[in-house]
Amino acid sequence: MRKWLPLVAICLGAFILLVDVTIVNVALPRMASDLDAPFSSLQWVVDIYALALAALLMVAGSLGDLFGHRRLYAAGLVLFAAASLGAALSPNAAALITARGVQGFGGAAMFATSAALVAMTYQGRDRGIAFGVWGAVNGAAAAAGPILGGLLTQGFGWQAIFLVNLPIAAVAVVIALRSLPVQQRRGAARLDLPGAAAFTLATAAVTYALIRGGDNGWTDGLTLAAFVVSALAVAGFVLVEARSAHPMIELGLLRRPSFSGLLVGALLYQAAAFSGLVYFSLWLQNVLGLSPIRGGLALMPMAGTAFVVAAVAGRMMHRYPARVPIGVGLFVIGLGCALLALTVHASSGQSSVYAGMTVIGAGVGLVTPVLAAAAVDAVPPQKAGMAGGAMNTARQLGMTLGVALFGAVFTARLRHVTGHGGSPHAGYASGLDRISVYAAVAGVVGALLVWALVRPSREAAPEPADASGAFSASVPISE
Repeated sequence: MRKWLPLVAICLGAFILLVDVTIVNVALPRMASDLDAPFSSLQWVVDIYALALAALLMVAGSLGDLFGHRRLYAAGLVLFAAASLGAALSPNAAALITARGVQGFGGAAMFATSAALVAMTYQGRDRGIAFGVWGAVNGAAAAAGPILGGLLTQGFGWQAIFLVNLPIAAVAVVIALRSLPVQQRRGAARLDLPGAAAFTLATAAVTYALIRGGDNGWTDGLTLAAFVVSALAVAGFVLVEARSAHPMIELGLLRRPSFSGLLVGALLYQAAAFSGLVYFSLWLQNVLGLSPIRGGLALMPMAGTAFVVAAVAGRMMHRYPARVPIGVGLFVIGLGCALLALTVHASSGQSSVYAGMTVIGAGVGLVTPVLAAAAVDAVPPQKAGMAGGAMNTARQLGMTLGVALFGAVFTARLRHVTGHGGSPHAGYASGLDRISVYAAVAGVVGALLVWALVRPSREAAPEPADASGAFSASVPISE
């Protein structure tokens, strides 16, 4: 069993970094009460973490090449644990948001190196099994976050959702340093700091604009200025990447329809499937009066279905072109979101979300096992690492922008309904209805784009499937 100790270390880190994307959802009402935080601050508690992940994933991949994946992974675990302690001890919303941002830095170091470490450590059939387990952990972690968050928040307080990371990270660090292989450094690797700075500025500015626009109006001066800054930063990013000898992403890859289609599909997938959970959690607790545990359990149909479908689909989907499971999965997510829009009303109870969450979970289970492998297969083999980083970045960016955009929509509907004499219950229900419609559109549009653009690669075929199914095609991410 000693040969599986490295996988334990890798999966422990992957689990805590991905579960922290959504674990705060059911704790937000308690956080708001204890820290006297406004709604816009709550959005940043979720968004700053996903934003840091999205902005730094590809840079972290380059750091792994410079300093070694094992060393960076361990450093990421330590930083993540320290930031988790800081989050638990936060006296106010600003301190909590700052700590969450630092968590994202550590999470990026872990996420960018975990697949590489799996590929470096295992060979042959063991590699396939390892990627299968790693992929199942990735698929289940984000969906399981609300359930774990509810159990910890109600049992021990919202601080527990961060403190629980400390012993897990400590165990992972010890195992990692004792069992993971030491990688030779690559002297040729370089950091694209100008590109990283431009990308981070563009993402942060548009996220700020969406959140501020929902609170202060879309003609507000700072809102418009943030949109302008974001547009200029995007233009700067394109110029930097076009001229850089070591770009974060080669622009030529974006001209490949299959690769671009997968990136857009990944962004819309994350936004449609997960961004609305924040607001459903607020409704379940603030309006329906559920405890954090019951609020988390109300979302359990999504997590359970995602895990079961991913486990089954991951072994069979290699038989089909990638656009089939991804396109169908996105369409199913869209159907689930549409079902939520039809079933959640002012007089609805918690059971109104069960059917929609179950359908969304089925779509998540179809998409998750093959998305990363499809991105790697869509580019030349020597660009596989860049493709894997871009895919993970697109997913986290989808979460960031989705939470911000849905927050603006939710806030606008809540204010409109309550401002015209409606009850808060009716306002929440109206906001959830509107964001569910937007999420449904995102899922269906993503499905159509993937189906239209993604084609089997002529340059590199995926490795033969083994125990991990489609996950074995993800191996090239490492090197």
